[in-house]
Amino acid sequence: MSKTSKQYDAVISNCRSLFEKKMKDYGSAWRILRLPSLTDQIFIKAQRIRSLQQNEVRKVDEGEASEFVGIINYCIMALIQLEKGIVEQPDLELEEALQLYDEKISLTKQLMMDKNHDYGEAWRDMRVSSLTDLILQKLLRVKQIEDNQGKTLVSEGIDANYQDMINYAVFALIHLNQQ
Repeated sequence: MSKTSKQYDAVISNCRSLFEKKMKDYGSAWRILRLPSLTDQIFIKAQRIRSLQQNEVRKVDEGEASEFVGIINYCIMALIQLEKGIVEQPDLELEEALQLYDEKISLTKQLMMDKNHDYGEAWRDMRVSSLTDLILQKLLRVKQIEDNQGKTLVSEGIDANYQDMINYAVFALIHLNQQ
């Protein structure tokens, strides 16, 4: 599992670098986004990945990898929004945003390591298309929970679904990096 940990860290390093650059360009304008808006952004990215996987013709010269990176970063934004709430004006400086990013990734990676231990790294035998479908399934679950005003009877909360989507996207990027 140390190989997985290193590969995970490499993927996240790339995602965090992009997040940091966008924070420098745009600040924390994303802090005004409500959770359903973030969920919809993630959904758009996952749908595009599925479309790229199914269609032979591409009209925009961006592949799956950049969309998986977007899913990871939007999920982290959503986790931050869950913790801090939505604001009317950007309120995070770069340093605090990166600290929150690191905190959310640390918890999410630990969840991945725990599940990876129990599942025996089963994701390594999965296809990228299956990981995409699992992300879409999680998104539909999150949308339903959002429509239910966050109430669930027996299911895990929205935060766990965002964490799972991050981990599935990391696994997909590890697979794509090996191809």
